[in-house]
Amino acid sequence: MRVALISDLHANELALRAVFRDIQSQGVDITICLGDVATLGPHPREVLQILRDERCPCILGNHDEFLLDRQLIESYTEAPIIKQAVDWCRDQLSTDDLAFIATFQTGMDIQLDAESKLILFHGSPRSHMENLLATTPADELDVMLGERRSTVMAGGHTHLQLVRQHRGTLLLNPGSVGMPFLEFAFGQAPKVMAHAEYAIVEGKAGNVAVTLHRVALDRAELRKATASTDHPLRAGLLSNYN
Repeated sequence: MRVALISDLHANELALRAVFRDIQSQGVDITICLGDVATLGPHPREVLQILRDERCPCILGNHDEFLLDRQLIESYTEAPIIKQAVDWCRDQLSTDDLAFIATFQTGMDIQLDAESKLILFHGSPRSHMENLLATTPADELDVMLGERRSTVMAGGHTHLQLVRQHRGTLLLNPGSVGMPFLEFAFGQAPKVMAHAEYAIVEGKAGNVAVTLHRVALDRAELRKATASTDHPLRAGLLSNYN
């Protein structure tokens, strides 16, 4: 089994199309999205349509649930501009779009081969708002990951690519398709890099491979796509693409 993992698309249509083109050249069996698909960026409807067209299974991220439950974001951030950006994106979506988001799963298990399994989530197995980082202490990771372990455990949420070995398990973050961060930026304005990220996990006869991918994006096209709407984070994103 050869699985492509994408995450944190954040309504970036240009980046998502570029990533799917790259994935198609890699010969994968399935592409799975780890959540946060249609907020903060300029093109939420278009991103949701691409996921439907590609028949891409999706994990429910915290930002996906913010679209379904307007009050939930209050437990996550006090930043007015983030709340405004989520509200703006929700207002762009149809009833069918929201119904599609409501089908997203909280987690997923994939059998890579007879000996290897892949456990998928958004933040951590117990919460789509938890941050699993390279610097998270091992004892904290034990609690966050829970008792169910597998060969590879993969989530998104932090917008930082990561492969970390933890007590025999490979902990993976494929990074962000739509807003890859230069460094961890919880509670601060992030520096967004001008490429798109994803990962591929492969299991064959007990052998496991994890590869991280970066797809170059045209800065002028990113600026054009970002400037094409009046979403609240427009100015901040444009400043990253100069």
